[in-house]
Amino acid sequence: MADAAVRLTTLAEELLGAPLPVRIRAWDGSESGPPNAPVLIIRNRRALRRLLWKPGELGLARAWVAGEIDVDGDLYALLERLAGLIWERDTDVKDAVHPVLDPRMRAAARGLVAIAGPWPAPAPPPEEIRRRHGGLHTKRRDKEAISHHYDVGNDFYSLVLGPSMVYSCAYWDAGPGTGGAPDAGSGLEDAQRDKLDLVCRKLALKKGERLLDVGCGWGSMALHAAREYGVRVTGITLSREQAAYARERVAEEGLTDLVDIRVQDYRDVKDGPYDAISSIGMAEHVGSVQYREYADDLYALLKPGGRLLNHQIARRPEKNEDEYRMDDFIDAYVFPDGELAPLGRTVATLEEAGFEARDVESIREHYALTLRRWVANLEKHWDRAVRATSPGRARVWRLYMAASALSFETNRIGVNQILAVRPAEKGASGMPLRARDWR
Repeated sequence: MADAAVRLTTLAEELLGAPLPVRIRAWDGSESGPPNAPVLIIRNRRALRRLLWKPGELGLARAWVAGEIDVDGDLYALLERLAGLIWERDTDVKDAVHPVLDPRMRAAARGLVAIAGPWPAPAPPPEEIRRRHGGLHTKRRDKEAISHHYDVGNDFYSLVLGPSMVYSCAYWDAGPGTGGAPDAGSGLEDAQRDKLDLVCRKLALKKGERLLDVGCGWGSMALHAAREYGVRVTGITLSREQAAYARERVAEEGLTDLVDIRVQDYRDVKDGPYDAISSIGMAEHVGSVQYREYADDLYALLKPGGRLLNHQIARRPEKNEDEYRMDDFIDAYVFPDGELAPLGRTVATLEEAGFEARDVESIREHYALTLRRWVANLEKHWDRAVRATSPGRARVWRLYMAASALSFETNRIGVNQILAVRPAEKGASGMPLRARDWR
């Protein structure tokens, strides 16, 4: 067929009941759609079969990871145009592709089936997590989920994250008159160093104290705290690749007497008390069924008067507050079994465990800026990144980071630093009367 794009545009608009917001370029070279809109390239009819079998986000994601669809131009602009179809109207799309009553929609669906070609549905790309062992958030299953995400390869992550090897929201300095945008002279490394130092100052770290860094990643927080504040740090991760990399960094900096990196579940740490605990970008993996245990365990590991800095992504409150699972694409390809809770639920659970919440800082816009820098790094080093992992895995990271940046920018999700204290005798917090002395 020489007019696949025209036919696809017509059928899609019949199913959606609205104009298609992007331009389509089909496998036969034909194009259709708004002339100045972002171009969605459909390289193969298998992409249509994926959408028919898994309408909405997961079908599109599988086609993207497999390289069957692509974008010509700005990925962010394409995702902004498709957001209403992928996220906000996901249920409508599913209903449209499986119509029951409307004859017009049934005819459009039959037309899409005719173009899609022979069944059955293509197998999911190999980058998709397949089997999950045991109950949700058991130690074994959590370790498998962490390995799926973090054991992608340290070389790959170094290309994306840069020399800081910090895989969480940076803390940007806004220049005068920039309207909140980062100073043109500030870079990702500076912003990540500033974030690590902000955490240390909120925790009021002092030389000789003990810090537990839960979910220590590649060791950046542990190294900064030991080097700049002279504290003794225990860093724990479930990723063997992260731990090996972090230990090499510790040895290179001559800090083995201050930093101990372990492959260990937070539920197995028994060598408290600690003066302070940092948990940066780790609690998203804990899950709602385990979150109270997580809070209880960290509370028990702190000495009276000890501080916890919990840095965590939050989802906006929903009608069903028990459903905090990640989107289908992220659950299948990025953070298996990850869950996002509203900020209020997280604060309440920490206080139920005995903590006193002393400060909450939203840094949502900072994460959008960070993610855009990571995407730029990945695109700049694309060929090397593909060699370091796989074409599909690199496409996963490009899509998820770009989509996440837009989610932070549009306030679909947020990220917050919660400073909490385990009260000492008679409720003493040890906090200054005037708040935020770390400024």
